[in-house]
Amino acid sequence: MSDGILTGEGVLLDARPAAFATRMLAALLDLVVVVVVALILTTAVGALGTGLSDAAASAVAIAAVVLLLVVLPTTVETLTRGRSLGKLAAGIRIVRDDGGPVRLRHALVRALTGVGELWLSLGSIALITSMLNSRGKRVGDIVAGTYAVRVRGAQRALAPLAMPYQLAGWAHTADMRRLPDGAALAARQFLGRAASLHPASRVRLGSDLTRQFERHVAPPPPPGTHPEAFLAAVLTERRDREFAAASRAGVLADAEAAVVRRLPHAIPDPDE
Repeated sequence: MSDGILTGEGVLLDARPAAFATRMLAALLDLVVVVVVALILTTAVGALGTGLSDAAASAVAIAAVVLLLVVLPTTVETLTRGRSLGKLAAGIRIVRDDGGPVRLRHALVRALTGVGELWLSLGSIALITSMLNSRGKRVGDIVAGTYAVRVRGAQRALAPLAMPYQLAGWAHTADMRRLPDGAALAARQFLGRAASLHPASRVRLGSDLTRQFERHVAPPPPPGTHPEAFLAAVLTERRDREFAAASRAGVLADAEAAVVRRLPHAIPDPDE
């Protein structure tokens, strides 16, 4: 589970930037992978270069470098949504500044910028920039609008929801339409982690989620209702209604199955 709140659109909310040491560990692991791939490419280029002209051999070598430094990291970050092997092992992910998953253009900008700040400068530019930036961004992150966030490996169980007593009467009679995909999940994760969030982030996220929910609930909650109490009431009532509907459907299905199993024309059923 992520260290922040993951919505249905894959947007990571209120995520913590990865520590500098963690990013360095991921970079070193990725460097090991690059070295191994470079040795394989060097062997392949050496085999292909036999019998080629100097110009053709240079073209093959340049293509191999572009493949190693640009094409490979761009492809990996795009397909894995910002997680290379090193980042996967270190427990971090590259996301956009708004928390969304990186796309091809973000990965390409990071890879192209990395040729200069990582390889030509031996990582010195990236090292200095990351130490000076509050989010640990290197130049490629600044240009692409991305940063690295921590990602947890294990999922924590969320505390069970309970209906706020002051909203029970309102919730039982309110009309609740289907919520947007991901909104209920985001609210559930928010309520489970609200106590550990920064106060400003807690207020902002609670208000944003409340505005989303209010468009699908009528009448609105009583004036002065706290956003977190409102979200808890809607989620709890929604859960109870879905459970009741599933129970009724199960009883009806059992009754219909019993009728289908009975023999026709009043023939005695041997099971009875």
